[in-house]
Amino acid sequence: MADLRQQLIDSARCMQAVGLNRGTAGNLSVRVEDGGAGAGGDFLITPTGMAYDSLLTADIVHMHRDGSCQGHRRPSSEWRFHRDLYAARADAGAILHAHSPFATSIACLRRDIPPFHYMIARFGGDSVRCAAYATFGTQALSDAVLLAIVNRRACLLANHGMLVLGKDLQQAIDLGIELETLCEQYWRACQLGQPVLLDAAEMATVLDKFASYGQQP
Repeated sequence: MADLRQQLIDSARCMQAVGLNRGTAGNLSVRVEDGGAGAGGDFLITPTGMAYDSLLTADIVHMHRDGSCQGHRRPSSEWRFHRDLYAARADAGAILHAHSPFATSIACLRRDIPPFHYMIARFGGDSVRCAAYATFGTQALSDAVLLAIVNRRACLLANHGMLVLGKDLQQAIDLGIELETLCEQYWRACQLGQPVLLDAAEMATVLDKFASYGQQP
C-alpha cells in the first residue's frame, strides 16, 4: 500500500510538471484492488488543499465505498465523483481531475468537443461531452459527471475543468495530456473559424480501429 501511495504522489506531481495543474487545484485517485474492483471498492485519493510537492505518503487518504475514510487528512472535496465512478465503472483504475487551461476554457463555454479530429475517438465516442454545471464537491456534480461520461473515458465539467478515467495512474496521466492537447487544438482552430467536423460514418470507422489501437496483450 505504501508503494501505491507514493505512486499516487508521483503522478500528482507529474500533473503539475506537464501543465495539467497549478497550485492545489485538481485531484487524483487510484483504486485499491483488494477493495473490490468492479463493485465499488476502496480507493486512495489526494487530500484537499495541499500542494502536491509537500505530500507525504501519510497524507494520502484511504476512502471506503460508504464515504468514510482513513487517515489524518481530509480527502479532496471531489471524493464523491471518484467514489461513484469507481462503483459505476469497472474499467476505472485511476481518475484524474484537473483545471488545465484549454480544457477549462472550453468547459467555461459549456461546449462538448465535437469530432473535429479523429483522436476524439480515443475517449470512447464521437465527442467529449461537457457535464452540466453543479457546485464543486456536491452529489449533484457527481451525478452530472456520471451522465456525461457514459460510454466515454473523459468529460469536461462546466465552468470547472476536465476529468479522465484510466486503467491505471499512467494511463490517466496520458489521457489527461491527450485531452488537454485536443482542447488546445480545438480552441486554436476555433480562432480561425468553424472547424470541419468528421461525419458519423468516419467516426464509426475510427472507433472500430481504436478497438485494436496500441500494444494489445
